[in-house]
Order: sequence, then structure tokens, then C-alpha cells
Amino acid sequence: MLMTLPPAFDGFIEHSKRVSPTCLITFERNRYSVPASFANRRVSLHVYPERLVVVAEGQPVCEHARIIERSHRKPGKVIYDWRHYLAVIQRKPGALRNGAPFTEMPDAFRQLQDHMLRKDGGDREMVDVLSLVLQHNEEDVLRAVELALEEGVPTKTHILNLLHRLIDRKPTDHPEVDPPDALALQTTPEANVDRYDGLRQAGEKRHAS
Repeated sequence: MLMTLPPAFDGFIEHSKRVSPTCLITFERNRYSVPASFANRRVSLHVYPERLVVVAEGQPVCEHARIIERSHRKPGKVIYDWRHYLAVIQRKPGALRNGAPFTEMPDAFRQLQDHMLRKDGGDREMVDVLSLVLQHNEEDVLRAVELALEEGVPTKTHILNLLHRLIDRKPTDHPEVDPPDALALQTTPEANVDRYDGLRQAGEKRHAS
């Protein structure tokens, strides 16, 4: 008779937290970001020894590594995830320029931002590029941005084209096939020029007649 094992013990301490208007919750003097859709709402914070999990409506919505600071003399830290603020900059693209969370973006995104914010409409284009991570694999989006920077064409249109190529890529390498012995050539064929001459001469005689 098979016995069903009980589920693994999920040991955490739960706290009820209210998300601030700036999408942050506070724990042990440090502040952690939460997706913007939960601003001004109550969430549950599950505290583990090494991580914090924010839960809303029974589902985990984000996770952070837990910052443990032994000294109480140092000021608390603010831990951002820039992805949590995408909904904010979609409504207010200008917030991207001085938004503290976006200093945490990968280098390629920050380099692209430097290029785009120099031109009119660059705020909106940059927001559109960053928002691609909501629909596509972030590594693919990041790679498309890196390629656009390398090619010297850091534009939204070019990045979209590169991203589509990366998504639609198909393997071009074909596995090597070893033919069975029965199909292997035993004697390498040689060119028979005498036979060619004979055929040519026969054709000339037919044409002359």
C-alpha cells in the first residue's frame, strides 16, 4: 500500500503590510518594492530566513532577498525591482528620467536610455522597449538591445526587428549522419573523356547526314 507523504513544511512568519503610494513595504527598517498595481493596498509578507515573499489574494506577487543589517546605527536600505514600476512609467513616461528604481536596470538598458532620452519622444520609446519584458523573455529583449547598441542603431524599431528575429530563430545546424556501409562508395568514379568524345563524334555524323 502506497503512503502519501505530507506536504513539506513551509516555515515562515507572516506579517500584514500596507503598500505605500510609492509601491514600498517596510520590514526591519528596510523598504522593498512591490508591483505598482498593489500600491495603497494590504498584502501579506511571508518572512523566511533568507528571503521575503509578498502575497496578495493568496498568490505570491514578488520576492526579495532578505537584507539583514546587524547594526542599528546605519540607515535602512531601499531595495527596488525596476519591473515593479513599469505600470507607473507607462502612464507617466517622464518619471523614467529621475526614477530611482531604474538605476537598477541592466547596463544595456541604461546605455539605451542614455541614447533615447537625448531626442524628442525618447521617453515614450524607452518605456515601450522596457515594457517588452512583460510580453517576452527578458533575456531576449536584453540581447536585442545589446545587438542594437553594437550595430549603432539604438532605436525602438530596430530593437523590435532584432527581437522578432531572436524569437523566430530556427536551428540551422544539422546533425551529422553516418551513412550505412551498404551506401558507401567502394570505388571513386572517374571522368570518362573517351566516352564523351565518342558521343560528340556520333552527334556530328548525324548532323552532317
